[in-house]
Amino acid sequence: MELVFATNNKHKIEEVQQLLPTGISLLSLQDIGCTEELPETGNTLESNARQKASYVHKKFGVDCFADDTGLEIEALDGRPGVNSARYAGEEKSAKKNIEKVLEELKDIQNRNATFKTTISLIINNKEFLFEGKVKGKISAELKGRNGFGYDPVFIPKGHTTSFAEMPLEEKNKISHRAIAVGKLVQFLNELSTT
Repeated sequence: MELVFATNNKHKIEEVQQLLPTGISLLSLQDIGCTEELPETGNTLESNARQKASYVHKKFGVDCFADDTGLEIEALDGRPGVNSARYAGEEKSAKKNIEKVLEELKDIQNRNATFKTTISLIINNKEFLFEGKVKGKISAELKGRNGFGYDPVFIPKGHTTSFAEMPLEEKNKISHRAIAVGKLVQFLNELSTT
């Protein structure tokens, strides 16, 4: 089975590829010749994921899935949330996004946060949604060199290290994206046996 992951983020493709069973071949947007920026104008993670998957499915006629991920920080009323990638501006700079978050949390004790991923899968012309969440805290400084996005400042609940300090195999057991992809994989496995 071939599935297109509607993203240009190489890190996401690498993470998800490790989670998929061997019978599923993951293609990127580049693989299908999609070079344009996908629409992402929704005000929720779910609407953005649906928008991206729908666009690729309609334009290229392929089975595909798209995700949208957001970091929701309690003390910031859920921000950056759906604006996580562009929190510090349109250039999507992870470094600037993290700097902005740390600055806003500077004198705040409550550092509770939730990482969320929503996946929209379109297969056989039907849409299915999957969600993954992981609770944790925002550290006071960057820790680790692995991962991407907010990984260097997100410490998942029950752990003392940030996502960026963990090897990919460890992060892939507990992350928000791993949980959502796990539900997607379970669904695809059930689909292939019916």
